[in-house]
Amino acid sequence: MKPSTQLSQAEIEHFLAAAEALHLSIIKPFISPHCDHYRQTRVLHEVLLNTVRQVITGREVEFIRWNTTGPVLPPTRCA
Repeated sequence: MKPSTQLSQAEIEHFLAAAEALHLSIIKPFISPHCDHYRQTRVLHEVLLNTVRQVITGREVEFIRWNTTGPVLPPTRCA
């Protein structure tokens, strides 16, 4: 994938700093995996990571590869 050609390097770096802060605010709170809030934060987190990877940088970035939850994997569907 290609990085964004519409943003300058400075804008990309600013976006990545904000994305990392949002990433940390999503993964930090301990929420029961059985509640709706947990599922919604997982959806939000996946959208954030996909946007960074597919739209902004065209690659994985450090905070995505080495976050506290391990490697980022696509969500699995419950049966």
